[in-house]
Amino acid sequence: MNTPPNGLARRDVLKWMGASGLSGMALSPLGMAWAQAWQPRQAVEYIAPANPGGGWDTLIRTTARVIQEERLAPVNFAPINTPGGGGAVAWAQIAAKRGNPHVLFAASPPIILVPLSGASRFGHKDFTPIARLITDYSILLVRTDAPYKNAKELFEAIKARPNLSVGGGSAPGSMDHISIAGAASAAGVAANRLNYIAFSGGGEAMTNLLGRHVEAVITGAGEAQAQLKGGQVRALAISGPKRMSSIPDVPTYQEQGINFTFDIWRGIMGAPGMPAEAVAYYQDMYARMLKTPTWAQARDQLGWIDAYQNSAEFGAFLDEQHKQFSTVLSDLGLVRR
Repeated sequence: MNTPPNGLARRDVLKWMGASGLSGMALSPLGMAWAQAWQPRQAVEYIAPANPGGGWDTLIRTTARVIQEERLAPVNFAPINTPGGGGAVAWAQIAAKRGNPHVLFAASPPIILVPLSGASRFGHKDFTPIARLITDYSILLVRTDAPYKNAKELFEAIKARPNLSVGGGSAPGSMDHISIAGAASAAGVAANRLNYIAFSGGGEAMTNLLGRHVEAVITGAGEAQAQLKGGQVRALAISGPKRMSSIPDVPTYQEQGINFTFDIWRGIMGAPGMPAEAVAYYQDMYARMLKTPTWAQARDQLGWIDAYQNSAEFGAFLDEQHKQFSTVLSDLGLVRR
């Protein structure tokens, strides 16, 4: 049998097939299997662009565990926290690793919002979309001894005392800020007068809430599950169109007469210029991951909703999100001109 030389890249394999008179083999099951046989050869740098405890960190550590337990990859996915700048520090480092197929990172709305507000020179177009995985919702939290019975009461207090602060785990103009500003605006509070305090991740925001440094915190519902179950905090509202089965006692904003919803999508992206065969491998791996029982258990515990998109679909979705968020930030006066 005519065999290809060792070490050929996929594009070289296809050239070799043509030169050997075997180009038709590329369309056969055997030929496709050979050409698509790429897999990671070393540990994957699996980056959460924030401190431990936030949504990016939760996604990275949860998926790394599922990938390992379900034996979905031949190498380890090693979680790495790279905080700073609402994601900008990590993005700058990843952007320098062009073509590296062993670098992946968690992404969500800040990959669009932070560059739009001028806080990062790198945006979604500078990286490789791999797969969208889930949808989560924002949750508004206060301490258990706070006097507010619902979101309306908190926003009324903020109207009366504009210095009351709401913390979040993303940068000004980014995901948590947009979420709480949108809800506040719908409740009659001028969004540009909201005293939003940015922290380096949801974990740090939660610590400052419990330490009484902020009056409330806006974060992802999934990452707040442990504190809610432990009775450390109380939830006033979620940003979904309906209540979540994992926290059925928490009402939506809409139930409280505040016409506002906000989705937090989360997915995985890679270094710029990642080879097509690596993209194909990873997007298929995540599709298989979402079908495993280990994933289903973790997803349900965190209150996440599966929302898979492959690389091409995710890329188109990101472009559309960029258009939508440009409008939102312009309304808030936060788009850098």
